[in-house]
Amino acid sequence: MDKKTSNDHECCQCRKKDRTAEEKKSLINRLSRIEGQIRGLKDMVENDAYCTDIITQASAAAAAVNSFIKELLATHIKGCVAEDIRDGKEETIDDLVKTLQKLMR
Repeated sequence: MDKKTSNDHECCQCRKKDRTAEEKKSLINRLSRIEGQIRGLKDMVENDAYCTDIITQASAAAAAVNSFIKELLATHIKGCVAEDIRDGKEETIDDLVKTLQKLMR
């Protein structure tokens, strides 16, 4: 069966991307910093930090997540999408459009 139906259970783990060691290191470093920022936010709330201080830190964490997304999206477009288009896999464009629409909600 070529087409997936809504009853099929295709998961994200079924699709993979081989990343270079440098790519992985960069993404993991960003995620580690974000993780630390989130832990810091939790600590601020637990320690009754002032609201605007928490908001400032939350804004920095949100900016870090957006930066992570931008880096990953650029890598995806330059690598996966470009390669699939060269290979004639036009459905990749639809997938990219859906991904961008999710980001713009």
